Amino acid sequence: MWQDFTEYILNEAALNEVTIAEVGIGKFSMVACELSKKDNITLIKTDIDPDDESVIKDDITNPDLSLYEGVDIIYSIRPPSELQPYLVDLAQKVNAQLIIKPLTNEDLNTGRVKMKLKNYKKASFYIMR
Repeated sequence: MWQDFTEYILNEAALNEVTIAEVGIGKFSMVACELSKKDNITLIKTDIDPDDESVIKDDITNPDLSLYEGVDIIYSIRPPSELQPYLVDLAQKVNAQLIIKPLTNEDLNTGRVKMKLKNYKKASFYIMR
């Protein structure tokens, strides 16, 4: 499933020069690791409690917008429902595509914004363009 999720993001990036941000990376870095292998992708990893020096400390409830300037795609894996509206707000402010991979069978909490369910091979997630 994670390979399919990663493949979808790579397909969205295609061969273009893109900047992608993973918000709330936590300790699960498999997707970020695969994305960072591509020369055409600049990857930004953020978390409120960084696990290592490659992760930038940022609070999604009060984000440093300068970190996300020029970001094309924002994704978050299993973000708590109370943080999902902040992800939507951030994506709208910086005009980025948003991809949320919630916990299995978890409803989204994106408020007034409806995100589209996307089933890609064995991965299911929500997108907002």
